Amino acid sequence: MAAQVSFMEGTLSLIHIPLDLYPTLLQPILQVLLPPSQLPLTPDNLTITTQHHGGQTHSTFLNISITPIECSIVCHSAWAESIFAPAIRRLSSQQANSVAISGDTYIALSVYGTGMDAGSRVVELTSPLALAGIPIFFTTTYYSDFILVPTKDRQAVVKTLLARNFVFSNDDQSQLVSANPSPTSSATAHRHGGFGFGGVSSGSVYPTSHSRVPSQPTTLTTNDLSTSPTSPPPAGLSSAVKEAAAADDVDALHQRTFDLLRKRHVTPYIEPGLTLVQCSGLRSSGVISLRNPPTPGGTTSHTDTATGITTSGETPISSRRGSARPVPSKPAWVNTIDTKLYTSTITALVSQPRFLSLTLAPDDPPSLLLDRALVPLFGDALVGPVDDDEAALVPIFLDLADLPFEATGIVSGVAGRLVRQMGGPGSRAGRGPGEEAELSYLSTARAGAVMLGRDLVEGALGVLRPLLEGEE
Repeated sequence: MAAQVSFMEGTLSLIHIPLDLYPTLLQPILQVLLPPSQLPLTPDNLTITTQHHGGQTHSTFLNISITPIECSIVCHSAWAESIFAPAIRRLSSQQANSVAISGDTYIALSVYGTGMDAGSRVVELTSPLALAGIPIFFTTTYYSDFILVPTKDRQAVVKTLLARNFVFSNDDQSQLVSANPSPTSSATAHRHGGFGFGGVSSGSVYPTSHSRVPSQPTTLTTNDLSTSPTSPPPAGLSSAVKEAAAADDVDALHQRTFDLLRKRHVTPYIEPGLTLVQCSGLRSSGVISLRNPPTPGGTTSHTDTATGITTSGETPISSRRGSARPVPSKPAWVNTIDTKLYTSTITALVSQPRFLSLTLAPDDPPSLLLDRALVPLFGDALVGPVDDDEAALVPIFLDLADLPFEATGIVSGVAGRLVRQMGGPGSRAGRGPGEEAELSYLSTARAGAVMLGRDLVEGALGVLRPLLEGEE
């Protein structure tokens, strides 16, 4: 797989909210989603972001997920401390003890790449980090992949990627590109034309914001198992021997995952009647450039780099009575976002949805994974296969409430086993060449989910149940 990995600015926290407290804590959830409720923007900022709080901006990464198991938030650590912590302290002691904020902070890595189906791609990206003893959260949106790693493990991540044939891009210590993509990685083309945003040249990917195509319709947030680091194979071994040793390490990782799940009595299940769709908004999540500010008395325009859509509007300088009024030096936040999408999202959140996962990142349109029953709320604000029955996803849930934040690696391990046994290279499910099992993933603070097409669900349960229930 050819890929580019960039470290994003800001530190993040994970928050677990029990469903019975979701209505009580809805206000702080909306607070991080709606920036006008926050502190004013700093005049010196070069960009307007969806929020400015505690000197930090919403332009890092935000995920809000409501599932049948929990509400999970990934937000800037400053917001966790200044918005959620005070709200939690106002709860009774019993209620407050049921809410959890991760002790570690995380940083996000944006990943752009080409080749491989979604399931194999996740395994390819997460396994080296897991084998290096780095716990992660892996998030794939409609357009991009994101990896969340503990802030303290940044250098270990860099070391691991460098060992996997990544190199720094143009002396930029926050960006790495794959120098020699795995030959097996490029063997399987993405069903929707390839995952990524740019062409491949000399084994490296340099994505451009104007050439983006959707990733396989999946939003995933996977946690990987924190394991003791695995020693690399000795130098001088043949590539075949090294590959065999790596495969043995991955097998051991998967085995530890299922051993842990069995020990904690975790069993897979589905919610009757629940099907999901993966889709996107039309416009950015609220980050626009101020390098070309609006002209007083003229028009303002904003071109979304991902979709190429330009919006414009008049900037009046006087009222109906002819009295002049001050012209804002910067566009209002509400003029920089898709108000229809935000209104629909708030409506869905207020309804206490059965399933909704929203991801905002600075360079991508908003990405949603949601219950198909919610689609009518959004009208024409969504992009993606919202009406395609064949694109509908069925989630298989794993309740991980008894596992701590740092000990989750469940979805990646489960995904790896499903990729092996249901499709793709090394498959034993007999789906045939080029017919990879189309797996999607969502891992929240205290739960995990594997999402597949309707025709694959029974097969996946047939793989997982014997492993998790200890059957031979």
